[in-house]
Amino acid sequence: MVFQNRARPDSSIIKASVPYKCFQLGRKLRRTTKEYVMKKLLFIISIFSILILVSQTSQAQIRLGIQGGLSVPELSGGNNVISQGYTSRLAPNFGITADIPVAGNFSIEPQVNFDGQGGQRNGLQPITSTSLPSLPGGGYYYANFRNTSVLNYLEIPVLAEYTFGLGGLSLEINAGPYVGFLLSATQKTSGTSYIYLDANRDPLVMPNGNGGFAPVPPQSFDANTDVSSSINKVNVGIDGGVGLLLPVSSVSDLMLNIRGLYGLTDIQKYSKDGSSHTGNLLVDIGYSYMLPII
Repeated sequence: MVFQNRARPDSSIIKASVPYKCFQLGRKLRRTTKEYVMKKLLFIISIFSILILVSQTSQAQIRLGIQGGLSVPELSGGNNVISQGYTSRLAPNFGITADIPVAGNFSIEPQVNFDGQGGQRNGLQPITSTSLPSLPGGGYYYANFRNTSVLNYLEIPVLAEYTFGLGGLSLEINAGPYVGFLLSATQKTSGTSYIYLDANRDPLVMPNGNGGFAPVPPQSFDANTDVSSSINKVNVGIDGGVGLLLPVSSVSDLMLNIRGLYGLTDIQKYSKDGSSHTGNLLVDIGYSYMLPII
């Protein structure tokens, strides 16, 4: 898994649990989320205000815009069975952007976006949080269920951009770094499954009362678990793509953008949870307006 799997088999026979300290830390993080987000918003507003003032002072006309669309994130990397095997999911992406001319066709484009990251893994996979006896060699129990990692970030890319004419349109090519601040991290699991001793589907058994053994009844894995305490709060990566501008008027444009992002830092706090990286394809549309020179 991306982090310690907290899917809980729902049964009086098997009772998976999350350590008490994780619960306490999760509650503390939820209490401070509002303050955390407000600090980031104030920081972002300050940066944009400075950029606008610099633009007005230098007589450069900047464009401000809004954008939104679809994110197709996927978790890559991973160095153990609990962090490998994730595929892409669908998530929202939206935010604001500014285009600040530098020289000629070159400009700087800072953005502030809400970006859905994560991935999903369905089928047979390890269970890492149960009250079952430890397996020899430190192995994991397995079960067949659906598991989605939902990671939401406030991301701030700062892109270098080159723009040139393309008929009646403008084509933009951009690339640069970004920093992402974790807003929430949820592990959503669902499904019902037998419990297995290994990936070969050898069933976990219990006495059947007749002197023999029978598989433990199927267990429910329906749960939404806050795993923010297992994920690093800051993610740094690279961002790049292309965009088309369709003029609507002399001061406004419609935007169509396609970009790719890749996180360079491990998202997990603890090495036992693996070492995964975020990454996603973005397709969004937007509207930009050129600010008048004062």
